[in-house]
Amino acid sequence: MPELPEVETTRRGVSPFLLGQQIARIEVRQRGLRWPVPEALALLEGQVIEKVSRRAKYLVIETAMGSALVHLGMSGALRILTEVQAPGKHDHVDLVLAGGQVMRFTDPRRFGAWLYVPPGEQHQLLGKLGPEPLTEAFDGQRLFELSRKRQIPVKTFIMDNAVVVGVGNIYANEALFMAGIDPRRPAGNVSQERYLKLAEAIKAVLARAIEQGGTTLKDFTAADGKPGYFAQELKVYGRKGLPCPACGAELREVRIGGRSTVYCALCQR
Repeated sequence: MPELPEVETTRRGVSPFLLGQQIARIEVRQRGLRWPVPEALALLEGQVIEKVSRRAKYLVIETAMGSALVHLGMSGALRILTEVQAPGKHDHVDLVLAGGQVMRFTDPRRFGAWLYVPPGEQHQLLGKLGPEPLTEAFDGQRLFELSRKRQIPVKTFIMDNAVVVGVGNIYANEALFMAGIDPRRPAGNVSQERYLKLAEAIKAVLARAIEQGGTTLKDFTAADGKPGYFAQELKVYGRKGLPCPACGAELREVRIGGRSTVYCALCQR
């Protein structure tokens, strides 16, 4: 599933093609995505795209008549077409620009979304989200205060979008390793000092992943439109049984919340 760094890389990739351009039409070939694609998206036709932003894992394409809220789901991708190409089986939505370019949404599993947000309003999906992790609104003090008396594993805690958005499974593994915290430890048993360190680790891991995604694939007119991933720099995720990069001990794997969780029993406590 695309995580926050991949979604941010997607935003950066498509933005130059969209900003300041007029939407000629929005062609919806499959309305049965995660939620039904609303007819109201047609209100954006004829409008100029003023901003392309991101909130958590949602892309927001803003115009004076409202916004399109786009989620890539588990398998979705966006790419820019500069020449006419017949849509494939999984090409569900085209945002056609007046200049002839097309931003095409492809989603084999159909867990993605295209929704409409009226001007001046916030969609209910965004209403209860926590702060963005790379802003000053997120820090270790927030983690410490929200975690008191919480007995859920600290990994589950930092993956809660009400606490902080965008810390998906891959980056939770990596940040906890960087901070030296056992992912199984109850959230309420982590000290303030260690949460300060964890917040900085989350920021560092996500920032580096965004940087890597932005340099691995900048061409969103490529075949699949998917950004590069952070796999070449992962320290623990997906490395069960391999040596810990810090101490050499064998990395262990457990399931937390149904998700693969890899950690070092010596380095993380």
